[in-house]
Amino acid sequence: MKRVGRLCAGLLSAMVASWLSAMPAVAAYPEKPITLVIGFAPGGPSDVMARILTKRMEEILKQPVVVENRAGAGGGIAAMAVARAAPDGYTILLATGSSLAINVSLYKNLGYDPEKDFEPIGLVGTQTNLLYVHPGSVPAKNLAEFVAFVKANPGKLTFGSGGVGTPAHLAGELLKVEAGLDMSHAPFRGTGQALQSVIGGHVPVAFNPPAPLLPHLQSGALRAIAVTTLTRTSALPDVPTIAESGYPGFDAATWHAIVAPPNMPRDVSATLHRALKETLNDPQSRKALTDLGVDVVNSSPAELSAYIKSEIPKWARVVKASGATAGN
Repeated sequence: MKRVGRLCAGLLSAMVASWLSAMPAVAAYPEKPITLVIGFAPGGPSDVMARILTKRMEEILKQPVVVENRAGAGGGIAAMAVARAAPDGYTILLATGSSLAINVSLYKNLGYDPEKDFEPIGLVGTQTNLLYVHPGSVPAKNLAEFVAFVKANPGKLTFGSGGVGTPAHLAGELLKVEAGLDMSHAPFRGTGQALQSVIGGHVPVAFNPPAPLLPHLQSGALRAIAVTTLTRTSALPDVPTIAESGYPGFDAATWHAIVAPPNMPRDVSATLHRALKETLNDPQSRKALTDLGVDVVNSSPAELSAYIKSEIPKWARVVKASGATAGN
């Protein structure tokens, strides 16, 4: 009987081994290139940030991370595409406050739920926006002079931004309310287009993150007026905030985070978070982001989820106060 038992056990082991060997091997993630979708045109702050992140993430993940620009609707087109993508970790989004916190108050039919339709990976960081002018069109050198000039020319000035619903757009709308200004909004498909329009004198005023503006400010092609966050930016330490220039509490920051489609496998989400965390802790990557004017945050997925939840009502109040709509 013992011999029979050993024989049966041996046969069973052989069968199990044969069955296991016949099963398809589970591939380790990632086994192919990853697409990082951004909601703005090439050349703008989001695009530059994406390329800083992907450079180091590729080294960590040992796979290419390809940037795909899907501009429009304040990042909403890109967000919708990623929300509907397969939850396999091969399509992820470099989201902004526009796509995850602002658009829900601007669009009646957004097409996605910022809280339910994404898997949070991590908050990258926050940025200020800069109010700047074309010197040949607007003679103002500070905010008080700017407000006086706009009031002296009601309805004649247009301010540009990287798109409807961006924090830069809402910063302009909020300043209109706070200062009682009559200006119209000219939305562009990204910061790069808005910047070139102001340099060319086609639009006299704009709000944008400061990094791509720096060489043009130094050359005198543009003039900085004020930044939109509560504190000054290290990129332009001599430029005052709107809050300290007569409008206490004024705060309109831009932020970026990486999210993915919902219901992604936990190990895939964990791998992406680890890659992002290591990237943001990398000295070279961190310096490049700081030079871009980013205050690096490097949050956990849970912290990002809570942050998005808190940002939605905050921006809803700004949208309501400004009267901004997706049609502006």
